Amino acid sequence: MMKECQKTIAMVNDLSGYGRCSLTVAMPIVSAMGIQCCPVPTSILSNHTGFPVWFFDDYTDKMERYLEKWRELDLRFDGIATGFLGSQQQIQIVSHMIKNFRKNGTKVLVDPIMGDHGKPYSTYTPGMCREMEMLVKLADVVTPNVTEACILTGKEYRKEGWKQKELEEMAYEIQKMGPSSVVITGVPSEKSLTNVVLEPERGIVFQCGRRAGNDRPGTGDVFSSVVAGSMVLGWELSEGVELGAEFVKKCIQKSDELDIPVKNGVCFELLLPELIMRCKKGAKGAFHS
Repeated sequence: MMKECQKTIAMVNDLSGYGRCSLTVAMPIVSAMGIQCCPVPTSILSNHTGFPVWFFDDYTDKMERYLEKWRELDLRFDGIATGFLGSQQQIQIVSHMIKNFRKNGTKVLVDPIMGDHGKPYSTYTPGMCREMEMLVKLADVVTPNVTEACILTGKEYRKEGWKQKELEEMAYEIQKMGPSSVVITGVPSEKSLTNVVLEPERGIVFQCGRRAGNDRPGTGDVFSSVVAGSMVLGWELSEGVELGAEFVKKCIQKSDELDIPVKNGVCFELLLPELIMRCKKGAKGAFHS
């Protein structure tokens, strides 16, 4: 009987040395879930750009040479997950990467990070948004926030007051682009946040939870890392989304409790033992308080 090998995820994102976001978040979280995390850096930053100053080194011209060595080694991965991409060329490189490194059974998660609060990020051109649609087509799961879901579908954004039918229609429209599953994250209402989960066999599930504490950078990276890990472990998507949302909530609450500066993100490190315990219990285990 063949032994089951440890799972692997190729994680594409920038690396910020300070501020708890992107690969600095993804690598320890995925590792805590018992999965080997293999980073593909898109850029190197001293700290994330929410601080007043930062060092930035664009890695675009190095990415293809980096990935070429992986091709020479004939590497394949159980999961590929993508985060913030800083240019149209980077999106194209990652699209080619997915096609080259995907094997039978590889799970691909695309977090189409393009904007927030109703507006595209200043770096995101219409051409980049169109290119992101091409990347979305290659995904098994996409995790846009409401702003990004509106950009992908051409819908008009509004801060609150979304009806379930409207969210369902957006999720199905994104699914028609190619991904089998869609998660529209953090749909806001006065006192709660809702994740809209669309799976091919289960249809739409609305997961609603109370808001917790301050908005902090990096929480989307925490969430998508947990979801990517749970996919590779073979969990149902709705279970991974539930775990990711609950873990983010606990991280925010702990960070507020300890008066961690908002720009420093969430102190997820203190809760990694709980995440490890939760993963050992499997998809149906209870998350410890």
